[in-house]
Amino acid sequence: MKEYGRSRNFQRTASSVLTVCVSSGDKRTFPPRHETYHDAVGQTYKMDPEPVHILLVEDYAGDTLLVQQVLARCPLAYKLHIARDGAQALQMLADPNLKPDLIILDLNLPRITGLGVLERYHSKDTSIVVFSGSSRQTDREFALALGASDYVQKPTDLQAFADVVCEIVVKWAGRKPTGAFVSA
Repeated sequence: MKEYGRSRNFQRTASSVLTVCVSSGDKRTFPPRHETYHDAVGQTYKMDPEPVHILLVEDYAGDTLLVQQVLARCPLAYKLHIARDGAQALQMLADPNLKPDLIILDLNLPRITGLGVLERYHSKDTSIVVFSGSSRQTDREFALALGASDYVQKPTDLQAFADVVCEIVVKWAGRKPTGAFVSA
């Protein structure tokens, strides 16, 4: 069984991730913050100038670092909060001062799993995207049935990982009245 994200080729330095995201060979580039964003399928989003509050629930430090570095190049202002397990995520979500616009949730977490978080936390104002290495259809079905907005399998390719993280944030956190889908 292949363990996701732990191969020598996948683990890169933060500067390598940034280089991948903005390389001249990339078929698209990330525009400056607060402008429009064109995703890989040609949809255009107008980005909200207010910072997006994102809660990343991830226990693997390598993936956390990659997400942080990719977000630094995404076309929106953000505030990233990090929980290392499901119990810490639920504790953070109980704080009335933390109202995330988006939760990026791994499934395989210590203490309380991602599915456990989905069972216990519900909010109409927060998009929850499960971002997991699991390819099991039952995991996807359970997550969506428990209220996840989307289920995305983590790519093992570094460029694909960077693209997917940015797409998740733009698609789900950018869906506010002033940061909505513009055109197809």
